Amino acid sequence: MKIRILSIALLILPLYAVLGQGVDDRKIHFDAVVVDTHNDVVQRILNGEDISGRTNHGHSDLPRFREGGLDVQLFSIWVPPEKKSRPYYDQSNEQIDSIESFVKRNPVQVAFGRTSADIAKFVREGKFVAMLGMEGGHQIDDDLGKLEHFYRRGVRYMTLTWNNSTSWATSASDETNPSAQFPHKGLTAFGKQVVRKMNALGMIVDISHVGEQTFWDVMKTTRKPVIASHSSAWTLCPHRRNLKDDQLKAIGKNGGVVFINFNPGFIDSTYAGKETAMLEANKALVDSLGRTVKGDDFISEQYVAELMMEKYNPIRPSLQTLMDHFDYIAKLIGVDHVGIGSDFDGIRVTPLDMNDVTFLPNITRELLKRGYTERDVKKILGGNFLRVLEAVEKK
Repeated sequence: MKIRILSIALLILPLYAVLGQGVDDRKIHFDAVVVDTHNDVVQRILNGEDISGRTNHGHSDLPRFREGGLDVQLFSIWVPPEKKSRPYYDQSNEQIDSIESFVKRNPVQVAFGRTSADIAKFVREGKFVAMLGMEGGHQIDDDLGKLEHFYRRGVRYMTLTWNNSTSWATSASDETNPSAQFPHKGLTAFGKQVVRKMNALGMIVDISHVGEQTFWDVMKTTRKPVIASHSSAWTLCPHRRNLKDDQLKAIGKNGGVVFINFNPGFIDSTYAGKETAMLEANKALVDSLGRTVKGDDFISEQYVAELMMEKYNPIRPSLQTLMDHFDYIAKLIGVDHVGIGSDFDGIRVTPLDMNDVTFLPNITRELLKRGYTERDVKKILGGNFLRVLEAVEKK
């Protein structure tokens, strides 16, 4: 009888391994090269915070990047379009300066990455790699020379639009707004020049935030893989910032990658209504807390939400809801085409069990539980970004 029981146990053990049971998910996570393609912590830096040490706010700082096993962070260079007191170009350069300063203050732990070779070298040395992505083509001021300047400064992807359209590309916000007026829809001739110039430079074209017409114009124009640096699946959550199945399939065919956004409103279609009702019910508290925060509207909204987390917790979507987006896209177009684009420090709240960057190992655990192999998980965690970066770098 003992021999029979032992034989059954030996048969069952491999099955547990396949299902993610008995697998050391944390070892897999920390052995992988983990990449997040979108983080807005630069806005906190501009507000006077030093993320070199552990902070009391937001979703990220250097100690927490390390604790979460994050190897490569693409920091978002984003100038709100309404901030016109100084040229966008100057404000963008100031933000790049802030990341360069962060790197220089932490030479033992941090390095500035420009290439896939840089990433490989610095990760081997045990360093956290800071890279740059630019959110919103309005920052190049319709000037290919400025686009080239930002590439030289280390920007390795550019989101063609933010919520605002440019003179050469229309945003998802405008294309879905019946009252929006613009002289064109999609990419203009100059917009196509921008895409071709990015291909030539080795800068990744990012289609998060763009309208559907712009998306399809990009796919007809680009000769290199594209990314969506922080978007999710429209079928699971029909939001203008998410991608429909035909768009996802086109990205898969192009060899590109969709990096999943953690914004509750982009992963759970019921969230927006719940948040609106909760904020209205607590309007006096929201107004009172807002008066105590130093910073612009963006910073104020982040910090007020942080102070109101007990109110948010009952309406925050589950980690499983977030993982459903990874799973859906991987099953639709393959594990080679999905990754992490958290939008940490650019969103007010996060899903449950994903409170900040230190919770990233939960993604590895949940992917293994859903039956993904270690090889597949490592692709999703960072390998897919590295593949696209290397492909776009090639002249």
